[in-house]
Amino acid sequence: MRKIVFIEPKAPNLHIFSKFPLPRLGGLILGTMMKNRGWEVDVFVEELRKINFDVVRSADLVAISTITSTAPRAYAIADKIRRHGIPVIMGGPHVTFLAEEAMEHADYVIRGEGEQTLMTFIDAWEKGEGFSSIPNLSYRMDEEVVHNPFRPSWVDLDQIPFPDFSLLKLPKWRQKGRRTIPVETSRGCPFDCSFCAVTGMFGRAYRFRSAGNVLEELRRHNDRRKIIFFYDDNFTANRKRAKELLEAMIREKFKFRWTAQVRADVAKDIELVRLMKKARCHTVYIGFESMNPESLKAMKKRQTVEEIARAAGILQGHGIHIHGMFVIGFDQDNWRTVKETVKFAQKARLTSTQFMILTPLPGSEFYEKIKKEGRIRFHDWGLYDAHHVVFQPARFSLVGLQWAQIFSHKKFYSLIEMAKRFVEGRWFDLYLARYARNLNRLWQKKNKTFLRVIELLKPRKGAKISIDYREEPMLDR
Repeated sequence: MRKIVFIEPKAPNLHIFSKFPLPRLGGLILGTMMKNRGWEVDVFVEELRKINFDVVRSADLVAISTITSTAPRAYAIADKIRRHGIPVIMGGPHVTFLAEEAMEHADYVIRGEGEQTLMTFIDAWEKGEGFSSIPNLSYRMDEEVVHNPFRPSWVDLDQIPFPDFSLLKLPKWRQKGRRTIPVETSRGCPFDCSFCAVTGMFGRAYRFRSAGNVLEELRRHNDRRKIIFFYDDNFTANRKRAKELLEAMIREKFKFRWTAQVRADVAKDIELVRLMKKARCHTVYIGFESMNPESLKAMKKRQTVEEIARAAGILQGHGIHIHGMFVIGFDQDNWRTVKETVKFAQKARLTSTQFMILTPLPGSEFYEKIKKEGRIRFHDWGLYDAHHVVFQPARFSLVGLQWAQIFSHKKFYSLIEMAKRFVEGRWFDLYLARYARNLNRLWQKKNKTFLRVIELLKPRKGAKISIDYREEPMLDR
């Protein structure tokens, strides 16, 4: 029996979800498809299980999926495997946009969604045929790298098998107690924010599974000890479809609670919000991004400050927790707008927040802009995790933008704010605040060298910047 191993490399640094690792679904879905066609399959998600290279060396093929921040680790693993003569396939957002770079470490690269391309590739592999007719595939022919034409290969999502989580082979202690199960019900996003690479990977056409198909998968996880996390980039992008699914979930009387990513505009539909709560929604993750109207306009967010504030009030009024996600570092941002954003997060009494540094991810419009302007200062992909400043901001120094993020977390998770949560009996919020506060301090400790480096770096000559240090708050560094 032929064997394939799927690997998801670990993140190189601490991040807000370090304590709550979840597998991305790509490797699991593809692994399930390969299992269904008769191959032996093993899946290693490094955040959950250490890679056993004895197992890897017994494979006929190894497939590695990577995002930008895990690319260095992915390349190192690929190099090690290829030294043993085992062919490596790479896929994921990063290599989709930088296939030429990835081919320095891989034998094959699948660009875009992988289901159709991988199955067509395996058909050719098993028959010993060539690969010239396989769209979205990069490979070598006579020592030359060939990139076959890219064609959107949107699959019927109802035809994709449910991911077989047993392939993860998790240790027993990880299988006990409360578990979070990722479920994907749609792909694509009708919006096109300038800093996001999602549409480059999955397109703007919003595609979704039928309610019946989703319910069939959810029935497998109907347990009070489980939490379903809908992996969709925007769970409620199609409100009619979302209502249909939620009403079906309510009829099923599922025992689990669930979380999902949504936009602030979900609050415009009160009926939808009520259905979410009735269907046992616990938390929503919302990209509020900024309380600076000019930044919202620049990023093409297509939402207003007023809509953001209204959404927070309505969702919390219905008993739904909010994890607010903010991005700082746009050319329109400065210390004043950063402090205004933090002040909003505090006043809105968000359950938790994530203040991310704007990062030029390959595949995004922002990446092309910053690259063209020569403002990228670090090319180590391991730093592209939204926790490290890697480009020259317009109104901050490098270290200024980094400390703006640290300052934001420090203020939102301050002892005073934690005391408020305690007095108000917001125990879940207090637990998260304690975790995030400790994580912020640990991150600074582990990144002392990086902080020192960016403190020494000065803006490049000719860079279009207008740094204003006057409003920079005093920090205990």
